[in-house]
Amino acid sequence: MPTRVRSHTKINLGLAIGPLRPDGFHQLTTVYQTLSLHEWVTVEAHPADATRITLTSTHPRVPTDATNTAWRMLERCLERLGLHAQVHIHIDKQLPLQGGLGAGSANAVAALIGLEQELKRMLPPPDRLQLAAEIGSDVPLFLLGGAVAGLGRGEEVYPLPDIASYPCVLALPATGVSTPQAYRDWDALTHQSLTQGTPSDTLTRLSRSIAAAFGEPHSSGVFSWREDRAEDSLLALVRTGIENDFEQVVFPQYPSLGEIKRILVGGPGMEDAALFAGLSGSGSALFGLYRTAGGAKAAFERLERHGVTGLVTSTLPRSDYWRTMMVADAV
Repeated sequence: MPTRVRSHTKINLGLAIGPLRPDGFHQLTTVYQTLSLHEWVTVEAHPADATRITLTSTHPRVPTDATNTAWRMLERCLERLGLHAQVHIHIDKQLPLQGGLGAGSANAVAALIGLEQELKRMLPPPDRLQLAAEIGSDVPLFLLGGAVAGLGRGEEVYPLPDIASYPCVLALPATGVSTPQAYRDWDALTHQSLTQGTPSDTLTRLSRSIAAAFGEPHSSGVFSWREDRAEDSLLALVRTGIENDFEQVVFPQYPSLGEIKRILVGGPGMEDAALFAGLSGSGSALFGLYRTAGGAKAAFERLERHGVTGLVTSTLPRSDYWRTMMVADAV
């Protein structure tokens, strides 16, 4: 019987871009946070003499061949398991493509969970993380869920102590942002800074913010709650001044996105002002986090008045992430 799995999304609470690496990727430090907002991925799989994968989607722009991340994830998983199967994947696509919410990467992990449920076989956890990193930089985070520190090119992931669930408003503007171009613009900006004698060290700043909010990681890479930290970890992180480096190059190119962030933040002194707001990834999606459901509702209404598409959701702690994702629903 086909297995239906929730495919949750993410935001970046902070993102720092470092230098270009020899492999062509930029060094990154980021804090991922999963959201309750999700799509659905359905997987049907049966052992077979030869592997055959098919894929369908409700969205006409979703690739239905081996270029799709979910397809590639299952194909490589079967190779590693030494199995052959006839597999069908269906993606109920409800969110924008390339919006900075990691929806495609989440689809790949949801498909993997579905395949494991169907075949009753599972790769060892280290192999799953390695496979996910091969598929995409932000795929591994969805094998952890909750608050996650991402290093390297974003694929080296470490679980952070859970952040409490907060109401979240997503703004989904029609504007499209090219991630490769955003990186090129960042390289041009940082090159200009270097020639002017003002080098940027955003990686160090964000790493210090993570340590200040969550404590230093153990040798295993796992962070533990700071015993001297009485306040909520999100508030502690916000107080460090976290930011997304992409905003420095994306907002000048797309001023409307900067205006949307201001709408999400709200006016100074407003009771329903955002605790934190920003661009997710390179965009174009933006988010705001609020103390109360009323604050989120007010922000959503502000977006509506400005003609911006919005959604109300919430951040999803790790325990809830796995409780809602792993209990797959039979179709």
